[in-house]
Amino acid sequence: MDITSSTQAQPLTLALVVASDREGRFAPVVTDWFRSRLAEREDFAVTLVDLAEVDLPTTLSHRPSPAVRAELAKVTPVLEAADAFVVITPEYNHSFPASLKNLIDRHYTEWQAKPVGFVSYGGISGGLRAVEQLRQVYAEMHAVTVRDTVSFHHAHGQFDEDGRHKDPAGAEIAAKALLDQLAWWGRALKDAKSFHPYGE
Repeated sequence: MDITSSTQAQPLTLALVVASDREGRFAPVVTDWFRSRLAEREDFAVTLVDLAEVDLPTTLSHRPSPAVRAELAKVTPVLEAADAFVVITPEYNHSFPASLKNLIDRHYTEWQAKPVGFVSYGGISGGLRAVEQLRQVYAEMHAVTVRDTVSFHHAHGQFDEDGRHKDPAGAEIAAKALLDQLAWWGRALKDAKSFHPYGE
């Protein structure tokens, strides 16, 4: 039996997590650009998780209120169903947004044995310091972070007023490398879990 045929016949389910919930955020520009890269591929079916549209308090509880459960219902099933993730994150004060840490900390098995890729943006560092911290956090979640990233240094200057990248060649190459690696890991881990569930 060809063990790759079942997973390659259908797209991987990709949850695209937009981390910033800051007022006036630049995230929609970066997100729209990356979604245009995804639209050219047939190996991913994309679901958006925009943390600006989710109201989760920072107080954690094993018995969340009905209001919190309603907010979790917007995101938890998406994370659970995903075969892979891409996190789009800015860098705030050498780190990533609290909204993203809150989402991560409220879930555990939803991340396990799945690949995570990163698209980052910011000033001179392009958000890479946030990404390196996220690698440690996701390792604790038993997730696999892919090596290649897409990063936008001085991001505001790289896009025109209509949200088009002014010189997209390098970013497009980086996006392809990221997605190729994510697809490989996504298929490999999905196949492995179909034969032996993770952690058992």
